[in-house]
Amino acid sequence: MYKSLAEIVETGKMSGKGFWQVVLEDDIKERGITFDEGFRQMKDMYLAMKQADAAYDDKLRSASGMVGTDGGRLEAARIAGGSICGNFMMKVMEKAIKMGESNACMKRIVAAPTAGSCGVIPAVLISMEEEFGYSVDEITKGLIVAAGIGGVIAQRAFLAGAAGGCQAEIGSASAMAAGAAACLKGADGDRIIQAAAIALKNLLGLACDPVGGLVEVPCVKRNTIGAVGALTAADMALAGVDSKIVPDEVIDAMRSIGVAMPSCIKETGNGGLAVTPCAKAMMEKLSQKETETENC
Repeated sequence: MYKSLAEIVETGKMSGKGFWQVVLEDDIKERGITFDEGFRQMKDMYLAMKQADAAYDDKLRSASGMVGTDGGRLEAARIAGGSICGNFMMKVMEKAIKMGESNACMKRIVAAPTAGSCGVIPAVLISMEEEFGYSVDEITKGLIVAAGIGGVIAQRAFLAGAAGGCQAEIGSASAMAAGAAACLKGADGDRIIQAAAIALKNLLGLACDPVGGLVEVPCVKRNTIGAVGALTAADMALAGVDSKIVPDEVIDAMRSIGVAMPSCIKETGNGGLAVTPCAKAMMEKLSQKETETENC
């Protein structure tokens, strides 16, 4: 597995192959499968994302009652028109929220790269398929690019909020989605990793402070920020805007920040938003509800 984004790009230049091909060939070599099998498996992963998106239920709420139904609200607002962000960005936001809510409601999702950040990549890819008419095979290539970026992040830093804060989850997902989006728009390896770097930089230092330790508040809504940020980063990179800090060093910075973070903001529910008066009130209400249920 590659430990450097620069190495993937350089391998592509030397071999004349695209970023996605370099990533997939490395993966199949490591797992001992054929190129076609590796591609099919990633395609199935994308199709599972689409199925999860289609299966969203706007009437469901999580067991805690803290999240649910907002995906339906965003969809209704998008259809009504008149939003600040326009139809496409509203669709991205809608799909990101829907996936996060489905996860909280115990529905089937694809944890890419984690369950807490499961809405970012599908929101970007499915929306781009619908908006620009990409084929499923083209989208699959974008997903392979995302996987390659995520693999390097996992090697150099971390993907879990418990290890590096929410920057490791939503930040990594946003970087992965940005690279995938840039790839779909025809970017070369250099532009792909610039997109990833810009997206990740924007989320450095983000705390993981879930209320009650549940992957609900603020996790679900952060998926929208990761997805929309990925698209802005991709457009910046496609326009020729560079990260002044090289991509691999941005990942290294994320690691150093994560190591420095106190444990109270690394998924423990003991800091940040999780200990606000509102959060405590929600958890007290949930505790009372559970006690009443047990006594029934």
